[in-house]
This record gives sequence, C-alpha cells and structure tokens, in this order.
Amino acid sequence: MRALVLLAALLLSACASNGDFAPGQIAKTDIDRVAETHRRAAFASLKTLAEKLYRRNPREWRKAGHPNMEAALAQIFDPQLIWLPTLEGKRGVDAIAAGFREDFQGDRVAALIGGMGGMLNAAFNGQAEFYVLDDLDPQKLYNSARNIEIAAWKLAHARDAAGNLLLVSNEMQPAQNLSFEREFGKLIGSVDILSTIIADKTNRSVVKVIQNVASAVFLPVPFLR
Repeated sequence: MRALVLLAALLLSACASNGDFAPGQIAKTDIDRVAETHRRAAFASLKTLAEKLYRRNPREWRKAGHPNMEAALAQIFDPQLIWLPTLEGKRGVDAIAAGFREDFQGDRVAALIGGMGGMLNAAFNGQAEFYVLDDLDPQKLYNSARNIEIAAWKLAHARDAAGNLLLVSNEMQPAQNLSFEREFGKLIGSVDILSTIIADKTNRSVVKVIQNVASAVFLPVPFLR
C-alpha cells in the first residue's frame, strides 16, 4: 500500500512538472489541506488569547522582564523556539499545570499559551504542512481538545489564597464580557472537528473520556522523540 502511495506521489510530481498542478500542492490530499487550515486556525486563536490575556494581565509580561507586551508575544510565538520547554524544563500540559500553581512566580500567560502551543504542536507532529504520507493521530487531537477545555475552566476559576483570580479573563461586571470563552470555544471546536475527520479517514476509533472538568486531569499528548 505504501508503495502505491509513493507511486501516486511520483505521478503527481510528474503532472506538476507539466503544469497540471499548482506549486505547493504536490502530493497533498484534501485532508492534508484541511489539517493545515485547522492548524492555522488553532494557532491564530492561541495568539488572540495571548494578546487578550496580556492586555488584562500586564503584570505577567513584566514578570518575565519584557519591555512591552509585543516583546512577550514575539518570544512566545518565535518560530525558532518550536515550542521548547517554557519554564522549569516543562512543556505541553506540564507547563499549563505549572502556570496554574499558586506558588508559580513566572509569566502565567507564557506558561498557559506556550503550554497549549507545545501540546498542539505535538498533536500535529511538529508540522505546519502535510502531505500524502503524513499521518496524524486523532486521539492526540481529541486529548488536546479536552485539555484545552480543562485549561479554560482553570483560567476562569483558579484563585490564590486571598480569593483573587490567578489570571483575569472573562468578566460579568460592570458589563458582561465572554470573549475569552468564545475564543476558547472556537479553538476547541476546530481541534475536535479535525480529530473526527482524521478518525473517519483512517478508520481509527478515538477513546472518549468523560470527566468532571472541575476535577479533571490533563490527558497525555506525547511529544515526538
């Protein structure tokens, strides 16, 4: 089967050399293009959430010694870092969890957004583009969506000993503002839909987990070695 796929890719390349395919679309399936679209949407949502969190919590980028919010965002989304450990050697769900510890002294926004970015990058196999032979794991995508739900709940509820929110996001007074909730909803929905598409394409089942979000634990999303 793999030999047939390779042969198809070679045929596509030959067609492309004759002008039958646009550059950059060689050996891509419709699912590959859908995956790229969902990945772009997911990381666009992460950047939106990071900007909104820094505007509401400017003390966080100051903790990290940045001169302004733009510098903090540039570091989080620096493509050269490829979502390396964001703090204390932690990344992915470990970084997210650490950022919600009451005793955490670092930039909580970087821990949350960097952790989610690392987790999603792992779910997408560290790739931004996909081709015929690439294989995404729908379980990793599903687990990522559930972990984002948990992170969103913690963002709205995690408080210090004095009762203050660790990070300010949605607010009900003086006027209702649920823009964070909407952005998280878009992010979760996009990753969930892609998980379903990939599972249907590959005839793989996804083990679904039912948890009480208030007491839920983060699900594993392994990094490639």
